[in-house]
Amino acid sequence: MITGKLIVEQLVNGLVLGCMYASIASGLTLIWGTMKMLNFAHGEFYMIGGYFVFFALNLLGIPGVWCLVISVAIVLVLGMLLEKSIIEPLLGKPGWELSPLVVTVGASIAIQNGALKLWGEHIKNLPYYIEGTVELMGVRLAYQRLMILFVTAFVMLGFWVYTKKSRFGLGLRAVAQDRDAATLMGIDFKRVYTVTFGISCAMAALAAALLSPIFSISPWMGHAALTKGFIAVVLGGLGSFEGAILAGVLLGSVESLAVIFLSSEWKDVVSFSIFIIMLTLKPAGLFGSKEW
Repeated sequence: MITGKLIVEQLVNGLVLGCMYASIASGLTLIWGTMKMLNFAHGEFYMIGGYFVFFALNLLGIPGVWCLVISVAIVLVLGMLLEKSIIEPLLGKPGWELSPLVVTVGASIAIQNGALKLWGEHIKNLPYYIEGTVELMGVRLAYQRLMILFVTAFVMLGFWVYTKKSRFGLGLRAVAQDRDAATLMGIDFKRVYTVTFGISCAMAALAAALLSPIFSISPWMGHAALTKGFIAVVLGGLGSFEGAILAGVLLGSVESLAVIFLSSEWKDVVSFSIFIIMLTLKPAGLFGSKEW
């Protein structure tokens, strides 16, 4: 029986799921808006973030919240190294529109198979960082889920302000709007690209680190996350940071409601149907394609 309490609980679950989609989509949007490329290895950095949290917690005994920080920091560095090693050498070369896609697909396959060899195919699970629940208006909510909502909102808002106010953020926006003009103004666009790519990967790792106690960790977890992230990017509008966040949250909420009113088997059908309808009726997305 569908009750108001059940709907509220599922909406909270949808917001939590939407936080994952929003974090992944905002990272993809950041790369597209700045570098005009798609990173098909983005889902694998999401997967790596989950594994780093698992091993830091279980092998090193580091407290859960610090595991989250360490995982995000390591993936930030790994993302920068990947950009420096396989993407930066392609800058200015013929075929730039296609070559990053090819090398990131290759990186995705290599990282996923490396994870299989190193950590095996068995699913791994994490305990909640924060145990316990709180009851609000008759609805019982886990502290873990509330933490996910708070941390994601804080990070997304903080990064948005950072891109508007900080020196690096202004440089990032300048490079995104006109790389040649930004270079003439003394901005090192290669440095901006490297740091931007690393931040994007760190956003994916943040999503995995936050949600790993709720969802399991496996070498294949990145594919589904990447797919839903791309859907959120298109729904929000290519290049729109705000649109990616809003679309991610809406997508997660709609999927959770579909579980109640239809069934769990229809969840992906609903999200892909929305994706197809949006491409047909409003291909520019909710906010339209934007320049940073």
